[in-house]
Amino acid sequence: MNGKVLVVDDQQSMCELLETALRLREFEISTHTSADDALAAIHSMPPDGEYDVVLTDYKMPGTTGLELCERVTANRPDIPVILMTAFGSMEAAIGAMRAGAYDFVTKPIEMDLLEIILRRAVGHRRLQQQVELLTEEIDRRRPNASILGDSAAMCELYDQLVRVADSEASILITGESGTGKELVAKSIHLQSRRAKGPFVAVNCAALPETLLESELFGHAKGAFTDARADRQGLFAQATGGTLFLDEVGEIPLTMQVKLLRALEERKARPVGGSREVEFDVRLLSATNRDLEAAIEEDRFREDFYYRINVIQLELPALHDRGSDVLLLAKHFQQQFAEQMGKAVTGISQNAAEKLLAYTWPGNVRELRNVIERAVALTRYAELAVEDLPEKIRDYQSSQVVLGGQDVDELVPLEEIERRYILHVLQQCNGNKSTSARILGLDRKTLYRKLKQYGVGEE
Repeated sequence: MNGKVLVVDDQQSMCELLETALRLREFEISTHTSADDALAAIHSMPPDGEYDVVLTDYKMPGTTGLELCERVTANRPDIPVILMTAFGSMEAAIGAMRAGAYDFVTKPIEMDLLEIILRRAVGHRRLQQQVELLTEEIDRRRPNASILGDSAAMCELYDQLVRVADSEASILITGESGTGKELVAKSIHLQSRRAKGPFVAVNCAALPETLLESELFGHAKGAFTDARADRQGLFAQATGGTLFLDEVGEIPLTMQVKLLRALEERKARPVGGSREVEFDVRLLSATNRDLEAAIEEDRFREDFYYRINVIQLELPALHDRGSDVLLLAKHFQQQFAEQMGKAVTGISQNAAEKLLAYTWPGNVRELRNVIERAVALTRYAELAVEDLPEKIRDYQSSQVVLGGQDVDELVPLEEIERRYILHVLQQCNGNKSTSARILGLDRKTLYRKLKQYGVGEE
């Protein structure tokens, strides 16, 4: 069927005429001779039998078609209303549009034209329904409203978050700096059975080893200078909830040994303490480092790596998320415009093209800073190209130069390999494991080649 149409006309003969003609055109038809009966029918219709469109006469005794249109569009804006009248005046058309009518036809009705209008109205409603369903599906798959994005990479991430949230397994969140690893960790916590418990985060790179041990395990009074009282560690504070170790790749090797033992025994001894304290936490960790490469270089313990990496979630870089760049940019533009009290309503087409072309090495964090700066500087209602930093305005995509057309400019195969390997490493932001996978090399071979090229740890 082409759609379910509710026909409303105070003349029974007109209802019958329209019913016959539209059934021949494969519409499902219901008719009523009063607007009040039609409203009651709309109110009582089951979800699987809703009308796709209302076709109503303009002038009727009692509640008019115009009033019916106003009430339907107010209460069921998803159902388009088409008004028909023998009075084809401009005033009638204007009244219909103001009442929220989808379209307007005059009597005598041309059935072919009416069929086209009805098909268009039904298609409009079904498209709206599809958009709503898609939006609901994205929201359902997005565990936290603060995580934005509907690219394929993000939809896959949402699916993974839903599946791992209720697990008690340790999770390692990897990804480039600025991709939102702590935001994802909080989302996992909020979707887990531990959501009512505390979420405790610590940046492991911000503390030296001695302070990190005290921070995580706590300390006893007198354990060191300034330890004037017993202090509960973060493991104990996070009991019943989630402990998030950010920059876990920066933890010193000796501290990794202590953490491994604590995680396996679910208890830890405070610095200077005489007894161990039990804890009950779910561990989430994050890093932007290549931990497998660090293991190869004896800078990270393999046993600790497997203890924190029962499940790994890799966050996509912003340049791999397509139009999410504009979705996030729009979100930040609205956020900062409201904070700064500026009437900035959007982003110009030219500025949007520049944002899409840029590779965003700093990921979402860099985009947020760029939009904050642009909103602060702009003099227009829309962010313009001139509001963006020079590096984004002038950005040109990098290419691997193999040599010119002249024979003297051509380079040996070994040089082509060197340039391409270094280009891939640059595009992967120095991640050797990812680079090796793209190049089809094992990590040891890649390390050997990089050593030949004079590329160090930096």
